Amino acid sequence: MRHAHALRVGPVGFRIGSAWRAPVAALRALYAGYPAPDDGVADLVVRLHPERPWRRWLRPSVAISGDFWLPDAAPLPLAQGLLAAEMGMNLQVALGWRRHLLLHCSAVERGGRVLLMSGASGSGKSTLATLLALSGWRFLGDEFAFVGLDDGRVDPFPRAASLKNEAVAAVRAAGGVVVPVLAGTPKGTIGYWRPPGGAIERMAEAALPRLLLFPRFGEAESVEPMAPSEAFVRLTQASTNYVALGQPGFEALTRLVQSVPALAVGYPDSAAGLALVERLWGAV
Repeated sequence: MRHAHALRVGPVGFRIGSAWRAPVAALRALYAGYPAPDDGVADLVVRLHPERPWRRWLRPSVAISGDFWLPDAAPLPLAQGLLAAEMGMNLQVALGWRRHLLLHCSAVERGGRVLLMSGASGSGKSTLATLLALSGWRFLGDEFAFVGLDDGRVDPFPRAASLKNEAVAAVRAAGGVVVPVLAGTPKGTIGYWRPPGGAIERMAEAALPRLLLFPRFGEAESVEPMAPSEAFVRLTQASTNYVALGQPGFEALTRLVQSVPALAVGYPDSAAGLALVERLWGAV
């Protein structure tokens, strides 16, 4: 492709190619300081291209493909090219990665142990992970948790955190810098928070999980212990490669839910959520 950028995030090397300069320039700015893929060879490739040759110039729209693609995915306007690049990176990991058990979780670390948070869009997991990172926790990622198939350790994947709608204001109010902000996307307003340098420098340092939370934003405060069997079922639904991994995936997920306590928690706002996390962390 005419324009390209390569980078490594945690264990994954990416090469993102684009028919347009702007998406790659935005990606370079957001991921400045991230290393290149090991030995210069990318594990996964993203392509941003027009669906028809004339759509490169006439009402340009960005289609997403690469090593893996979804045939019915709708293209995005060129103004949202950075979002297309981010979605492409997510897609390649979700469909192509087999070296870890992938869980759709946010993850932060403190004292050498990991807090995992899993939930549907709007549950607040990305906002909580970002706010915890701003208060001193190490940010491991807000999209995927990479769980080791043999040792159960969580490998960092500290991509820029994707914050939606009200979360942008919440993180800014806590002192976080959120740029750029894209309005009118299919998911509303999306802003990107870049992890601090320490999270990037330490992204080869894996750690064992200590607590698993299933948060629910906008509810009365509550804490409900969750049986390992229920946590197992929920996490199979939150994994993009559990079925493809077969026996190793089953064993890794079984180890996780049997060794890490799981709680379903409700909280009314971000301040209450942070206080609740700190209290629960201190109790395990």
